[in-house]
Amino acid sequence: MTEARGSAGPNSATHAQHAPGTPCWVSLMVHGLAATQEFYGALFGWEFQPGPQQLGPYVRALLDGREVAGIGQLPPDRHLPIAWTPYLASNDADLTADTVRLCGGTVGVGPLDAAEAGRMAICSDPSGAVFGVWQAAAHLGTAVTGVPGTPAWNELLTFESVTVAKFYETVFAYEEEPVVSADFDYVTLHIDGRPVAGIHGVGNALPRDRGPHWMTYFEVADTDETLARIADLGGHVLKPAHDSAHGRVATVSDPEGARFSIIGNPR
Repeated sequence: MTEARGSAGPNSATHAQHAPGTPCWVSLMVHGLAATQEFYGALFGWEFQPGPQQLGPYVRALLDGREVAGIGQLPPDRHLPIAWTPYLASNDADLTADTVRLCGGTVGVGPLDAAEAGRMAICSDPSGAVFGVWQAAAHLGTAVTGVPGTPAWNELLTFESVTVAKFYETVFAYEEEPVVSADFDYVTLHIDGRPVAGIHGVGNALPRDRGPHWMTYFEVADTDETLARIADLGGHVLKPAHDSAHGRVATVSDPEGARFSIIGNPR
């Protein structure tokens, strides 16, 4: 993470229509939907209600009645990586999907309508990192940020930032702000002068079993207390907590192996 953490702030913020390119939703596809709801419900205090079922059973996670994320169930015969996937806002999902293809990316699902909620596509960038595209209708996306249990930031972990940043800049019209450093490869993506996501080139430090992938950070009140709760709930600590300029950060996985990061106030 760089000096900015997107729209997360000290106070709860409710969002209207998201500007094109803004991460507007995060979704997780798993094999054990009930067990996953139990894990995240206990961890973040989420409650759940049914969502569009086009791709199988799907629920939306609510925090104090406001939508924060989605969890769907994979068919038993689909052995895809279990991963949190950010959805990037679009005014025209079909045009965005066409642009993804023209720029060397891949469209794996859609574009298709998700009932009255909106129109979506699942894509991957030229390095293979998977992301979603969301054209909002009735469902605008994440309704609250800046409080524990909500997405705080989305960051692409990839081999190097320059080439893939050009892809996202072309598809979503981001403005780039590279970090000028000989040993730190990072680009912050901006929309209308506001930081919305990051690209972190980590070279050979990229996990071999994952390849390039997007990482979602969730806000928590106390990072260390949350880590203890994750272990009790059957999750795993992948990178222990450390203090950064933006808060106390750790990387973890849920019982099915979906990786995510948590960030709370520094000690």
